[in-house]
Amino acid sequence: MIVGYVSHQNSLFCLSRYIKTREYLYLASLSYCKEKQRTRAILTTPHDVPASKFIDRLAKYLRENVDEVQPLPWAAFAKTGTHVEKQPQNPNWWYTRSASVLRKVYVHGPIGLEKLRADYGGRKNNGVKKSHATKAGGSNIRKILQQLETAGLVQTTKPQGRRMTPKGRKLLQEVAGDLHKEVVKSVPGLKKYQGE
Repeated sequence: MIVGYVSHQNSLFCLSRYIKTREYLYLASLSYCKEKQRTRAILTTPHDVPASKFIDRLAKYLRENVDEVQPLPWAAFAKTGTHVEKQPQNPNWWYTRSASVLRKVYVHGPIGLEKLRADYGGRKNNGVKKSHATKAGGSNIRKILQQLETAGLVQTTKPQGRRMTPKGRKLLQEVAGDLHKEVVKSVPGLKKYQGE
């Protein structure tokens, strides 16, 4: 009987030691996870920054660093669709449209040419007749997609359309991260959306 009591005490001692060890390991892993969350880099995507500022920053980057994206000779004279009266007045409109297309492929991809034409289209003024929605011209969007594909930022997936490559995704996230740092300085309330 005494032997049974000793073995019972021994098992209780071992059990309490086991529970204390488990609690210690749990608390240690919990503090490690909290520390890792504090030091972890926060990924900023194009969803987290204002679209207009992001497109301007990306257009500037494309103009300065990506040689494959260049306006074609006819780009200075062509309209962007039948719904507009004049060609674009901004001399760097090709880069702005390229940045906008790249962002749309990131956000909505895979996306095709016809969907992009519908997105960039608008209301056509038919004079005294009713106005109707028309699609944008497809040539400039198609050439921009081809140039972005040559640069390795976009890839074709049949039959869905175009989607981002890892290189293009990384570029957009880097530009968004740089822009987010500047935007947070001017609007400190945006910090809460990044968990800071």
